[in-house]
Amino acid sequence: MSRISRRSLLTSGAAAGVLAASGLALAAVPKTGGTLRAVLPGASIDDTWDARTHSELFMMAAAHGAVFDCLTEIGPDGALRGELAQSWDASPDARVWTFDLRRDVTFHNGKAFGADDVLETFALHGATSGSPAAPLLAGVRDIRKLTDHQVQFELTAPNADFPYLLSDYHLVIYPAGYVELAMIGGIGTGLYRVASFEPGVVFRATRVDGHYKDGKAGFFDSLEFHAASSSEGLRLLQDGTTDAVGQISASDAAQLADWHGVRLQKATGNAHVALSVNIGGDNGLNLRRALQHGVNRRALLDDVLLGHGDIGRDTPVGPANQYFAAKLDAPVFDPDLARHYLKASGVDRLDLALSQHLPTPVSELGTAISSQIGVLGLPVKLGKGSAGLHSSAGRATEDWALSTYLTAGAPWNTSNWTHPMFEDLLLSARAELDSARRRAVYEDIQRLLQTEGALTVPVFVDHLQAVSDRIATPSAIGRHWAMDNARFAERWWRA
Repeated sequence: MSRISRRSLLTSGAAAGVLAASGLALAAVPKTGGTLRAVLPGASIDDTWDARTHSELFMMAAAHGAVFDCLTEIGPDGALRGELAQSWDASPDARVWTFDLRRDVTFHNGKAFGADDVLETFALHGATSGSPAAPLLAGVRDIRKLTDHQVQFELTAPNADFPYLLSDYHLVIYPAGYVELAMIGGIGTGLYRVASFEPGVVFRATRVDGHYKDGKAGFFDSLEFHAASSSEGLRLLQDGTTDAVGQISASDAAQLADWHGVRLQKATGNAHVALSVNIGGDNGLNLRRALQHGVNRRALLDDVLLGHGDIGRDTPVGPANQYFAAKLDAPVFDPDLARHYLKASGVDRLDLALSQHLPTPVSELGTAISSQIGVLGLPVKLGKGSAGLHSSAGRATEDWALSTYLTAGAPWNTSNWTHPMFEDLLLSARAELDSARRRAVYEDIQRLLQTEGALTVPVFVDHLQAVSDRIATPSAIGRHWAMDNARFAERWWRA
C-alpha cells in the first residue's frame, strides 16, 4: 500500500491487517529455522529492559525488535500498520483516537494482553517521569479503558499523525502488575523470549510458539546479538561466525566490495548531522547564514560519506518523510558570501558543543565541518557556547521531527530557537487531514526553516550494514532506523 493512502489508514485503521504482510515481496518465500547471529553497537553494562533508557541500536533491536511489541509499527515502506492494536478510528477533528486491541496475544509469562497493560505502560511516561517518550505524550489529556480490548486517547489538540507516535521504541508494552519484573527479566509479547542476557556483552533469545505473527514474521528459531566494534564484527562476519553487522562506517563499507559472500545493505532515511546556532537576533542569523554557505556539503557527502547519503536542506525533514521538499535547493557553497555573513555576525570564535557518543560517521563529519569552518577564518573550539553539533536518526513524520527539534521549549531544541510563524504553521499542518494541503504547509515550513531557522543540516547519512549471503531479506527494508528499523530479527530469514 502506498503512503499516498496514509490518511485513510490513519483515520480508519482498517488496512492494518493487510499491511501486516506487506513487508515481503510477493516472490519471497521465507525459510524458517536456524539462528540469527548479529554484531550490534551501542551496548552497555548498564542496559536493562526498561525501554525508557534505550537509545542505541543494540537494545532497540533486542527490545523493540524482538522481545516486546508496541501498539503500532512502521513497516518497511514507511506506512503505519497495527501491532498490538489491530485497528483504530479518529474523531472527525483527529482529537480523540480509539484503538481496538488484539485478543490473541499473551505475554511470555502467560498473562493475557489487554487494555490494562496499555494504561499501566503509558503511565510510565508521564510529564515528570523523565522518559524520552514524555514529550510525545504531552498532548494526551486522558487515556481511558473502554473495554478489556479497547482504549481511547483524548488529545489536547488535533493530531492527524498520533498513531505514528505509538510506534516509538520507548513505548513497548509491559504486563500490568508485573512491570518491574518485566523490566528485569524481559517479559514482553514479542516473537522472541529472553533465553539469556548479559548486559553489554550478549543477548540470546528463542522463538515463541503460537505467536500472533506466525507466518508473517519471526522466521529464525533463535537469536544471538553480540556487542563488539564494527571492525571486530566485520572480522567475525568474514570468518563466518556472525551473520550481520549493524551501523558500519563508509570506509568499512568500501572494503566489502572485495569480500565473497558478504554484501553491503544501505538505506537512505532521515539520519542527519546538524549544526545549531545558539545566538539570538541578527548576529545569530548572520552566523547561521555564514555556516550555511561556508560548509561544503558536496565535499562532506563525497569525501567523508563516500557517497552514502544525501545533501541536506537545513531542516530535520528528510528523504524518508512523506512531505520532504525534494525540489527545495540546498544553500550554495560560497566561501566569500560566508565570510560576509561571518563579519556581520561579529563572532570571532565558534565554541562548538558536541553531543556525546557520536557514531563514527558523525564524528568524522564533525572533524571535516570544523576544518571547513576554520578555513573561513573562524577558529573552532570545542565547548559549550555559540553552536552545537549533534546527530539524529530523524523521525517518521514531519510533525514528529519538527516538534522534537524546533518547537519552543522542546527538550531537543538546543538552540532555544522560537518563531511564531513556524509554530502557527506547525499547528495548522498537525490538524490538517487533507494530504495536498498538508504538503503545501510542510513545504512552506521547510522553506521558512532554510531562510530563518537555527539549524544547518548539511547532509543526511545512510544507514549502512554488512550482511552475509547466508541471510535473506525482503526487497524493501525499513529506513527510519538502522537494521530494517531495528526489526531485522523478525523480518529476515536464512537464505
